[in-house]
Amino acid sequence: MSDANLLEALVRTEFGKGAARRTRRDGNVPAVLYGHNEEPQHLAINAREFAAILRQHGTNAILNLDIAGKKQLAMTKSVVVHPLRRYIEHADLLLVRHGEKVVTDVHITLVGEAATGTLITQETTVLSIEADAMKLPETIEVSIEGIEPGTQITAGTITLPAGVTLAGDPDALIVNIIAAPAAAAESEGEAASEEGAAE
Repeated sequence: MSDANLLEALVRTEFGKGAARRTRRDGNVPAVLYGHNEEPQHLAINAREFAAILRQHGTNAILNLDIAGKKQLAMTKSVVVHPLRRYIEHADLLLVRHGEKVVTDVHITLVGEAATGTLITQETTVLSIEADAMKLPETIEVSIEGIEPGTQITAGTITLPAGVTLAGDPDALIVNIIAAPAAAAESEGEAASEEGAAE
C-alpha cells in the first residue's frame, strides 16, 4: 500500500469561493482533511489524478496523501460534483490509520435472475457497514437468483464478507420481490374502478 493511490496534496492558505475557484482553475480540487481530533487541513489535490482513483476504486477509495513530504492515509468521505459540468467541486477526506475500523456506505449490486413472473424493487442502493479502512469492499453483492414472489431481503439477512459488520438498521428493506402479473392486473383493476367512479 506504500505508493498505491498516491496523491500530492498542497496546503491551501486562502479560503472562500474565490480561492476555491482559483484552486479548480489550476486543475486541483479543494479538499478538507479532518479526523482524529486534529485541526482540519485545507488542501488542494490534482483533479485528474483524484478522479482516476475514484473511477478505479469507488467513492470509498483510500488515498495515500503526500502533504509537504509527510504521508497521511485518508478515506474519501464525500465528494461534491457540479450538477451540470460534472467536475469535482469539493472533497471531504477523513484521516485513517492502518487497522482502524470505519463506518461507511457501500454500494449494493444485485446478482442472478429472480424467478419468472417477478418484479424486483431495490429500495436502497447502499448499505451502511463497519470494516477495516484498508479492507473496505467496493460493493456488496446480493443474490436474487431464483427468489420467489413475496420475498423481502432486509439488511440483516445479507451475507457480508469476513471482517465486515452491518452498521445500519438490520430491518431496513433492501430488495422487495413481488409477483409482476398480479401487480399489473391489480393496478389495471384500480384504474378501471377509478374511471367508473369518475363517470
